[in-house]
Amino acid sequence: MATHMARFRTWNRAHSFGVAAYRRYSSGGGYPNVPLSTPLPGVPKPVFASVDEREKCETKVTTLENGLRVASQNKFGQFCTVGVLVNSGSRHEAKFPSGISHFLEKLAFSSTAQYGSKDEILLTLEKHGGICDCQTSRDTTMYAVSAEVKGLDTVVGLLADAVLHPRLTDEEIEMTRMAVRFELEDLNMRPDPEPLLTEMIHAAAYRGNTVGLPRFCPQDNVEKIDRKLLHTYLRSYYTPDRMVLAGVGIEHEQLVACARKYLLGVKPVWGAGTPGKVDLSVAGYTGGIVKTEKDMSDVSLGPTPIPELTHIMIGLESCSFLEDDFIPFAVLNMLMGGGGSFSAGGPGKGMFTRLYLNVLNRHHWMYNATSYHHSYEDSGLLCIHASADPRQVREMVEIITREFIQMGGTPGEMELERAKTQLKSMLMMNLESRPVIFEDVGRQVLATGKRKLPHELCDLISNVTASDIKRVTTKMLRSKPAVAALGDLTELPSYEHIQTALSSKDGRLPRMYRLFR
Repeated sequence: MATHMARFRTWNRAHSFGVAAYRRYSSGGGYPNVPLSTPLPGVPKPVFASVDEREKCETKVTTLENGLRVASQNKFGQFCTVGVLVNSGSRHEAKFPSGISHFLEKLAFSSTAQYGSKDEILLTLEKHGGICDCQTSRDTTMYAVSAEVKGLDTVVGLLADAVLHPRLTDEEIEMTRMAVRFELEDLNMRPDPEPLLTEMIHAAAYRGNTVGLPRFCPQDNVEKIDRKLLHTYLRSYYTPDRMVLAGVGIEHEQLVACARKYLLGVKPVWGAGTPGKVDLSVAGYTGGIVKTEKDMSDVSLGPTPIPELTHIMIGLESCSFLEDDFIPFAVLNMLMGGGGSFSAGGPGKGMFTRLYLNVLNRHHWMYNATSYHHSYEDSGLLCIHASADPRQVREMVEIITREFIQMGGTPGEMELERAKTQLKSMLMMNLESRPVIFEDVGRQVLATGKRKLPHELCDLISNVTASDIKRVTTKMLRSKPAVAALGDLTELPSYEHIQTALSSKDGRLPRMYRLFR
């Protein structure tokens, strides 16, 4: 009671001072000549939390005795994102039927040794305000959970169980087969063909090897994949030395302690037998063309149907994300930019990029022109996706080949600075999101064993010069093109003509003379 009275008297004195000061200075009288840096009388001195500069931004990495790496990035808040990243994806399926990674993505967070069903896992996470997700790409599989920091021990235990002790029951595998078939059907029916074109351009660029292998399970392989095959694959690729336990928003020592408890010396469900030989193939860029004739006239019917379009994607080999040229290629991709013809906005949305200024603003009949950059540990692919009416495919291809040739010129100072600024702002804005920081930490540590911090990447972006852009483009233009085409391809130029255009000085297709049209 005495304490409460003392607090009340302190508040009362401060309040009385505030009222007196207000009356004194709000009555029209002159304000005292007191600088703002001088502490106000009667107001307690504030105490601010301080963090050591190095401690604040450093990503800590610890390697356990079994080879598993534990990486963490502190970020203050009530919630954390924790996950296991595995160096395993569709590129590693050379000796297996394609589609295993696709199946594992769908089977993730199903029943395990500790949890009887997916519902049980979700209920456990709900107690800590948590959600879970699994994503596979061509080179990485990622199991992630976002939950309250207080539930870290439960979360890491659950992750370890989901990764190392999945039950893979017959019923779950049958349900996954249904889900995969539905996804394949949906992929061919959706109005946006971008995922399908990305699959096709990789198949054309890296024919039959590594990142050119199918990311989605082919229809013929759906019935071939069973528990025995999955266990054989997991025994080879789900080993501790190919994994990273990454966390954002937690103390490093706490995460290492949980890793030791749940991921060290644990026997996985597929047994601790000798792992099979891991596929260490290096991506072999081949170039080539993949075409799919398809009726696109009824893709999106309704009150405002999308018109029938033919989609073309042309790509050239860039570089791996481990090379120094990766940053200039990222700037070049930003400089090309592009998007749909109905995008709205100003420079922040890329309206001043080359594919807007030179293509979409000049050729009203083109519906889309977008630049993409896919980069892996041993190769990369820079491509442009364009779509237009089937009757104008030849003209559209020539516009894109001309843009590729013009990349080889020296970029203007203003457009280069704009591309660099846009890339830096996009990087920094994305890295404000905790799950994005988690993925960045995990992927970088999995690939290189350490993490380049955002300010280091921004410095590298700032150092890119016009001569760097010209140099990497000249090198890129020496590679054979990869072409993906989808839709009505009656007017599509031959692969040889596209190759000739990309080898010419102006990017024009060879002239064709026909007696009858």
